[in-house]
Amino acid sequence: MDSAHPSNHSRSLCRALLPSNRPTHTPSLVSSANLLMKDSTPSSMSVKILSRTGPIVCLVAYHIFFMLFVWSYWKTIFTLPMNPSKEFHLSYSDKESLEREPRGESQQEVLRRAAKDLPIYTRTMSGAIRYCDRCHLVKPDRCHHCSVCDKCILKMDHHCPWVNNCVGFSNYKFFLLFLAYSLLYCLFIAATDLQYFIKFWTNGLPDTQAKFHIMFLFFAAAMFSVSLSSLFGYHCWLVSKNKSTLEVFRAPIFRHRTDKNGFSLGFSKNLRQVFGDEKKYWLLPVFSSLGDGCSFPTCLVNQDPEQASTPGGLNSTSKNENHLFPAKPLRDSQSHLLTDTPSWSEAAAKAEKGKVGMSNPALTMENET
Repeated sequence: MDSAHPSNHSRSLCRALLPSNRPTHTPSLVSSANLLMKDSTPSSMSVKILSRTGPIVCLVAYHIFFMLFVWSYWKTIFTLPMNPSKEFHLSYSDKESLEREPRGESQQEVLRRAAKDLPIYTRTMSGAIRYCDRCHLVKPDRCHHCSVCDKCILKMDHHCPWVNNCVGFSNYKFFLLFLAYSLLYCLFIAATDLQYFIKFWTNGLPDTQAKFHIMFLFFAAAMFSVSLSSLFGYHCWLVSKNKSTLEVFRAPIFRHRTDKNGFSLGFSKNLRQVFGDEKKYWLLPVFSSLGDGCSFPTCLVNQDPEQASTPGGLNSTSKNENHLFPAKPLRDSQSHLLTDTPSWSEAAAKAEKGKVGMSNPALTMENET
């Protein structure tokens, strides 16, 4: 038994000195190098960069949308709606004549004399001159009296309680950009909050009160996105047709007939009527709309015989270069139709008064392209 102990000791010593084939838990140099190579692959590096830059990109995009939203909202609220210029207001003598005359044709004669040099082509439903007895002025085309503001607003669209202001010629572009940027703002918040909203229902969020804030934020952004998308889409359609909200409910009435597309010039020109010719200002809430708000180009070829002595209406403006209003607005493709037509006299205009209608080629509308 004593001789067995040295042999057992020598065996255990040999096992300790000889290398073992059994795996150990300490990592070798090869495995460490493999781990380093895996971490330095392009895919892992890109994932790390995206994970770090993602929040920064979201933060920058959020503040861009927020600033554009606040800027356009501010301009929509604090831009004063434009009123008709003094040329449309009746003079003191005309006011006295209008008050003395009984209502009817005699008053219309006074208004026709006052409006003979003004660029107005729309009428009332009875064919009379559009006159505001509260502001004492001849209404320009597309101008309406706002009962809330108690004044006539140029190219009035509607009175918006959300901005506490009339939306018209001076701030319609700002109102449209306000709808666009508020929609983008809500969509961005809903999209970035979606992953946490899903974790809320899958119990992936810590049990704190913050998860209820996430749920409320997502529902509010989603609901506002739905309502804003419908309102923004409707006003985009109005811009494409060059209409206002009031003109949708009551089509403009010209001297010879009602025409719901009387101010439509085609999609491209309609867009430029609101946003202007310089595209660099289209997405910024700065005023760039075309015109002065008192007169607008139409797609009607004919001119009202009472408005000018020539068919093109060019003599009254070409003689006076400082005239505030443009000549008879015609499409470029239609202006040649009237170049060779002789001048109209008042007698000829009265003789043809009862004959004009759908058969007159001067009353036809140009098809939109």
